[in-house]
Amino acid sequence: MITIGTFNKLKIDRRTNVGLFLTDGNQDILLPKKYLPKVFELGDELDVFVYLDQEERPVATTLEPYIFLNEFALLKVNYVNNFGAFMDWGLEKDLFVPFREQARPMTEGKYYMIYMYLDEKTNRLVGSSKLNQFLNNDDITVSVGEEVDLIVSHITTAGINVIINEKHKGLMYENEVFEDFRTGDRIIGYIKNIRPDGKIDVSRNKIGFEKVSDTSLKILKELELSGGFLGLNDHSHPDEIKSVLGISKKAFKQTIGVLYKEKKIIIKENGIYKV
Repeated sequence: MITIGTFNKLKIDRRTNVGLFLTDGNQDILLPKKYLPKVFELGDELDVFVYLDQEERPVATTLEPYIFLNEFALLKVNYVNNFGAFMDWGLEKDLFVPFREQARPMTEGKYYMIYMYLDEKTNRLVGSSKLNQFLNNDDITVSVGEEVDLIVSHITTAGINVIINEKHKGLMYENEVFEDFRTGDRIIGYIKNIRPDGKIDVSRNKIGFEKVSDTSLKILKELELSGGFLGLNDHSHPDEIKSVLGISKKAFKQTIGVLYKEKKIIIKENGIYKV
């Protein structure tokens, strides 16, 4: 069965003046002439993306869009009319976001986080910036300490709001983030805490001992680059530690304690020395 909004592996059935007709054995679909591979034979299989053209007919392309069915992406508004907004998603026909699916009125030229779904009534691909309706924190599929894929959805005074594995919503607290992020950034994170109410706290660092190990390597590497000495200790200002190492003071104190016990560093009043 050919699926709209994703890549499909289809067989070349026949060639015509307008392009190749591909088939899955039950349905034929056109790959326009401009997307033909340089070398091909009848019977070859091609990976093609399927969507609806300007005439609302299924059509294949070898182009890769910026977003796929049931996924999120940051897209730019090409133009707005009386029906809604039309987003640039890397294909000839823009992705339509009706007004009812806009979290706030969209403006031409601006970027928005979008979820793309298939409208069952019209069988059309549609975008939505009302993201929460596509995220579910009732049936959580991740566990504390697990490495996860994150998409930055929006930034508030509380912290960085993220989409977890394209399924759940989570938060990285502002005082625990030492990097500059933008909406749409895709990063790796770790599940820090899952609350009874379903809210998920996320960290950029590994949890527990693995976190200490990663931070240890960072401090030891910085010591090597600095000739074996860093002018940081328990009394250093958090901003100074963040500026030099990109970690919190709490993580710094915890880690140098471990390194001291392992006899890898010496802690003095003016800073730490590598053994």
